[in-house]
Amino acid sequence: MKRNDSFIELNIETARKAFQGSCIGNDMMLFNEVGQLPIPNEPRRMGCKLFALCTQGKAQYSVDTVEYTVHANDMIIISEGQITDDVMLSRDFGGMGIIVSDDFFNEIVKDVHELSQLFLFTRANPVCHLTQQETDNTVNYFHMLKQKTDDREHHFRRETVRSLLTTMIYDLSNIIFRMQTVNDRRQTRAEGIFAQFMPLVEQNFRKERRVSWYAQQLGISPKYLSETIRQVSRRTPNDWIDNYVTLEIRVMLRNSTKSIKEIAEEMNFPNQSFFGKFFKEHVGMSPSEYRKR
Repeated sequence: MKRNDSFIELNIETARKAFQGSCIGNDMMLFNEVGQLPIPNEPRRMGCKLFALCTQGKAQYSVDTVEYTVHANDMIIISEGQITDDVMLSRDFGGMGIIVSDDFFNEIVKDVHELSQLFLFTRANPVCHLTQQETDNTVNYFHMLKQKTDDREHHFRRETVRSLLTTMIYDLSNIIFRMQTVNDRRQTRAEGIFAQFMPLVEQNFRKERRVSWYAQQLGISPKYLSETIRQVSRRTPNDWIDNYVTLEIRVMLRNSTKSIKEIAEEMNFPNQSFFGKFFKEHVGMSPSEYRKR
């Protein structure tokens, strides 16, 4: 299948338009081969949650500008709002994947606060290494999900798929919990602040780029927020905010007909000149040069 570079956001609706696959409406879709996913080479925002298991070979990609490499028995988890780029698969790469809408996923985890917190952890740690037994279990879940998804005569098809997916997510959560804990260590206060900070940035970076604003929302000082975020992620709050802003601009320049002035206004820059300087500082070229390239 040829990859589709025509959409900005990767979600179930756009994936369904790209090719036929096993799906539950716009709630969930399964891929026998992750290589089937219509992921283009330009940065694209996830409009759903992706679970992908590498069974052989390796893959390289970036999530929110951070580069990762996965090998056999590695699970990739990418959440809605994150931006993927620089995807490269080895010739012998093999794997399977599931994409789940945020609404469908939230139906599953809404009553279990701990699960939500664990999946926030995967935003900064999107690669989980599985034991062989965990890999075999995940493969079995995938085959059962596909079988039930394809059984369109089943009166309770959606409910059955949801139940199976719920069980799989609990097992994955246990793996994430293992990753998150070191010698039975629970989440530190710093990690808790980071887990609150990231969704705030994702929801507000288009309008708010002041560290002091985010600190105020979290009830802590800007200095403490900066120290905490650097400690947990090795990046400053400004780094995270600027990365989201820059990636958003790149997506808009590549995939919309809006003028540079319109993009600057939409991203709440005081003027086009300031917008151009910001972009060049972070990308190394002007917005117009980036768009032409």
